[in-house]
Amino acid sequence: MNRKILAASILVSAAFAAPAVAHHSFAMFDQEKTITLKGTVKEFEWNNPHVWMRIMVMDQATGKPLQYAMEMGSVARSTYDGWKRDSVKPGDVVSVSIHPLKDGSRGGMYLSAELADGHKFGRTGPAVGLPTARLPGQTGGPPLE
Repeated sequence: MNRKILAASILVSAAFAAPAVAHHSFAMFDQEKTITLKGTVKEFEWNNPHVWMRIMVMDQATGKPLQYAMEMGSVARSTYDGWKRDSVKPGDVVSVSIHPLKDGSRGGMYLSAELADGHKFGRTGPAVGLPTARLPGQTGGPPLE
């Protein structure tokens, strides 16, 4: 009987640990640098495991638009930070601060955004070392990740 309980405990522990092991680190982002990009939203993907925002930024040297991709938190984390599925739509003007990718690719880890109407969004959680925000009226229990 004790072996069955031990085996079941090991399986349950492994099941909960697997998602944490499968998640990538933040090593690909240069967390010593923060850049701000102003452009227009091309796409806003409201999906897990990460929300993605792609914006088109005008290249000052060539005058041509370049696409940048920002990796945000999960849908739950982004919701805690004030985002909704329809917070932005293609064509909206946005200013976004990110930790850029170390390899120089056009993208990075989302930190904050400001919309044309002045609405501001930030980011909380372990990726940026800030406590998770709580939804209005939420009490007790840990916030969802």
